[in-house]
Amino acid sequence: MRRHELTDEEWAIIAPLLPNKPRGVARVDDRRVINGILWRFRTGAPGRDVPERYGPRTTPYNRFVRWRTAGVWDRLLEAVSATYDGDIVMIDSSCARVHQHGAAIKKRATMIVAWARSRGGLTTKIHALVDAEGRPIHLALTAGQAGDAPAGRALLSRLAPGRILLADKAYQTDAIRAETAERGGFANMPPRTIRKRTVAFTRWLFRQRNHIERFFNRIKQMRGLATRCDHRPDDFLAALKLAATRIWINA
Repeated sequence: MRRHELTDEEWAIIAPLLPNKPRGVARVDDRRVINGILWRFRTGAPGRDVPERYGPRTTPYNRFVRWRTAGVWDRLLEAVSATYDGDIVMIDSSCARVHQHGAAIKKRATMIVAWARSRGGLTTKIHALVDAEGRPIHLALTAGQAGDAPAGRALLSRLAPGRILLADKAYQTDAIRAETAERGGFANMPPRTIRKRTVAFTRWLFRQRNHIERFFNRIKQMRGLATRCDHRPDDFLAALKLAATRIWINA
């Protein structure tokens, strides 16, 4: 077994969550195809270069897109992350450079591409809500120059009641503090120097926020995720969720 492929333990958890009612001609083995999908994102190679041992060349890509449309990758992450019942969650973001293939766009295209030119060039920003161990609960994408606070408010829609939220100064807004409080939680964020009103902040607790940095480091070990080559943002997000599912299983 190659190092990027699913182990027996991983497959035992993922297999029951996959569609199990194929119609017509029997499809290529699911585990074999998912290993092909993982190979592509682990190496950052184009879909046409996926080795034949994972089935016909087009099968991994077609299966990936079809299951993305059906919400399979979303359900995988939701299923494995639903087991978390801890008190601490964290939000943050990280930029991924956009490859020239991912930036290609037709003149009349109307699809939201979730990338833009920022200080680092063409980038996509990955926003994450993770638990106390750095395991992802929810992921979202925006253009690279987008602010963190607006996306942070969207991530809070997945915040369970009574949680302690850790975030850096980029999320230091009254709206995020108020929304966290409405959910019975506490936002532990370092105050900005321009803030006139004193807010509660625990530096010892804030030190645990390095777990979300570790999450981004683990995700970006996959070359196809460290650099975005997919033009469609939903394809890139689906790949992130597949990688995030493995992080949960192996935690």
